[in-house]
Amino acid sequence: MGFHLPRIVQAKRSLSNANQASSNVPKGYVAVYVGDESQMKRFVIPVSHLNQPSFQELLNQAEEEFVFDHPMGALTIPCKEEAFLDLISRLNASR
Repeated sequence: MGFHLPRIVQAKRSLSNANQASSNVPKGYVAVYVGDESQMKRFVIPVSHLNQPSFQELLNQAEEEFVFDHPMGALTIPCKEEAFLDLISRLNASR
């Protein structure tokens, strides 16, 4: 039984990135990165949005594209920023 040192180092790096990404996020909110790989923009949204069916669809797309390896160290959603902002404004209006 041995340890896979590269996996441990990669896991530590991922946790470090996640901690940096979450350090400026208030309780009850989550940081997400939106856009294509060349132009990611960070948004902080209420956790309650994650349960909405329209947001679940975006999460399914993110899972298909990125699996569970989020390059930014946080939740990454591959969609156009305008589409994301439209969805968030609709979700905020329905609160």
